[in-house]
Amino acid sequence: MPAKKPPSPRVRRLPEAARENILTAAEGLLVSEGPLALKLVDVAAAAGVANATVMHHFGSIDGLHAALMERMTGELVETALAAVEEADKNPDRAIELTVQALFDTFESRGAARLAAWLELTGEWRRLTGVRGAISHVAKRQGQRMGVSAAVAEEMVLVGVALALGAGLFGSSLGQLMGKPKSLVRELAASLLRERVAALKRLTDSK
Repeated sequence: MPAKKPPSPRVRRLPEAARENILTAAEGLLVSEGPLALKLVDVAAAAGVANATVMHHFGSIDGLHAALMERMTGELVETALAAVEEADKNPDRAIELTVQALFDTFESRGAARLAAWLELTGEWRRLTGVRGAISHVAKRQGQRMGVSAAVAEEMVLVGVALALGAGLFGSSLGQLMGKPKSLVRELAASLLRERVAALKRLTDSK
């Protein structure tokens, strides 16, 4: 009888790498199965760590949910800020990069479903970093476009609301109405582009 293969040793990671490994595993579950799959035992198994390790880094499964949402928001902010830098070279491309990143995050990566879950469970209050992220992007966009931070922040909020709605209900609503699954997203993205273009024309005319 062949000897049993010894179990693979667990990989020792630095704390930040360990957190990222768990968050990456959680995002994979979110995309493939939705927020209900983000249970402690399932996330731990997907990450290849013990349940206690997840608890050590996030305090609770709700803490993990909030951390995942904030990570996706942070990555979206990085894309938006990179687009701000691109705007001086190619304004149209910068707008398109930002719009696509916004809708991809909330639809393809499942952020809309996770945001809705956090809202329904009352855990949205944990998202302390989201407000700062939105304000930061709005400030940079406002400076570039020559508008107040308040006006730029309203534009960002409109974009998030459109992307959130399209990501959560867009595909289902399109199918319900006998339309292509992508139609609602395309319409919402078009509205956002028009809003940004109108604001740009206004500031350019001053």
